[in-house]
Amino acid sequence: MATTEARVKESPEYLRMSLAAAMTLDYVPGIFYRNAKLYCINLLLTYGAGCGARCAYCGLSKKRSGEYTEKSFIRVSWPTYALDDIIERIRRRPKRVKRVCLSMITHKRSVQDTKDICTRIRDQVDVPVSLLVAPTVICRDDLVAFQAAGADKVGVAVDLATPVLFDKFRGTGVGGPHQWERYWQCYADALAVFGRGNAGVHLMTGMGETEAQMVRTMQRARDMGGCTHLFSYFPEAESQMGDHPMPPMDQYRRIQLARYLIDKGLSHQARFAYNAAGRILEFGLEAYELDTIIESGEPFRTSGCEGRDGEVACNRPFGNSRPGPDIRNFPFATSRKDIQRIRKQMGLPPSDDEADARKVQHHIV
Repeated sequence: MATTEARVKESPEYLRMSLAAAMTLDYVPGIFYRNAKLYCINLLLTYGAGCGARCAYCGLSKKRSGEYTEKSFIRVSWPTYALDDIIERIRRRPKRVKRVCLSMITHKRSVQDTKDICTRIRDQVDVPVSLLVAPTVICRDDLVAFQAAGADKVGVAVDLATPVLFDKFRGTGVGGPHQWERYWQCYADALAVFGRGNAGVHLMTGMGETEAQMVRTMQRARDMGGCTHLFSYFPEAESQMGDHPMPPMDQYRRIQLARYLIDKGLSHQARFAYNAAGRILEFGLEAYELDTIIESGEPFRTSGCEGRDGEVACNRPFGNSRPGPDIRNFPFATSRKDIQRIRKQMGLPPSDDEADARKVQHHIV
C-alpha cells in the first residue's frame, strides 16, 4: 500500500505558498488592505510526514492535531502549487517580484531539496533567493552548498530571546529537537559563509521575555555581523499557545524602535536604561534625535531581506497582526495619521508638524 507521504504533493516538485504570495502571483483573488504590495514570494517545503519539530507556538507543529497539509501557518492557509508553474508566474512579473524566500522545515529530505529548488529557481529567473534554514538538520557544508546553488541571504529563526524560553517552547519543554546553541552556531556559520550583513535572526516579541532581554539578544545578532527580523507574537488557533496573548502594543513599539537603533548602528544596548522590570526607559539618544527617528516611521516598518534596490522586499503584509488601524509591522511607508497613532500607542504627545524637532521636550515612558 502506498504511504501517506507518497500520495501527497511533495517537495521538490511542489511547494506551499503564503496566501499573500498566492494573491501576488494570481493564484488566489483578493486585494490587500490600503493597497499594500508584497514583493517577496514566500515558499515552504512540504512533505506528507510534515515537520518533525514541536514548537509550541507554530501552526505546523507535529503536536498540533490534523493533517499536516491542511494546517495553517501564521494563521492563514498555505496552498500547494507546482514549482514549475511558480517559476513561470514569477518570470512574468520581473518588476513585481524582488525576492524569493524558501523556508525549510525539520525534515531529513529538506536539505537536498532546498539545494535543488534553489538551483532551479536561480537557473530560470533572475531573482535573488533567501533561505530560512532549519539548523537542526543542516551543517556548515550545507550552507556552502546553498550558496553555490544561488542563495544570497540566510535567515535563522531563533524566535526566543533567552535560552530558557527557547528550551521551554522549542526544546525539551515540548519534546522538540531544537537547541539554542545549535541555532546560534548556525547563524555564525551563515555569516561566515555568506558574509556580514547577509544573515539575520528572526526574533518574536511577547513570549515572556523582558524588554532588556530582547534588546540584549538583538544586540548579539548585530554584533555578530547580521541583523534582526522582528515579529510580534500572534496566536495560532489550536496551537499549544493558542490562548497566549499578544504583547501590549506599547511594548512592541519600544522593541521595534530599539531594533532599528541597534541594526542601524544609531545606539547600543549598553546605552539603554531600564526600570526594575526590564522595561526600556531610555534609548541612549537625545530626545530630539529620538523624536526625529520616530517621526520618520521607519522603525515600525517590516524588517526583512532587501531586494536589489535596497528596499525591504520581504515585507509580509499583515503577517503578525490583522489588517486595520492597529497594524504592527507596516508593509508600506507610514502616513501622518499612522505616526500620530504610533505616538499615542507609545504614550507620547501628538507631534506638532510645524515645530522644530529639537524643541520637543519629552521622553519615552
